[in-house]
Amino acid sequence: MNGSEMANVQSCIDACAQALRACQACAAADIREGNNDCALINLDCADICTATLNALARGSVHHGDFCALCAHLCRACAAECAKHAAMHAHCAACQAACERCAAECAKHASERHI
Repeated sequence: MNGSEMANVQSCIDACAQALRACQACAAADIREGNNDCALINLDCADICTATLNALARGSVHHGDFCALCAHLCRACAAECAKHAAMHAHCAACQAACERCAAECAKHASERHI
């Protein structure tokens, strides 16, 4: 990616970083609370957010592939957290961060390397 293309993905990088932090915090709280389903999707989501963040930051030609999977898992994570958001602030925060990340990643998911 050139400089202008990197600037174009900066909001996606920021969204991935925010979702990563929210997923890690939510997973830790879920583990302490015994909410295994939410914790597991949070950990999956954190992993793909990390990988996507790294692919975007290095300007990988495969960034669109990472973004497609990240958008998918962020939507799944947001849906699971939505079930608990009224009871747990960490789930509400994670839901919001994952929804933002999914929206940002969806913008780049079609930029797949063939």
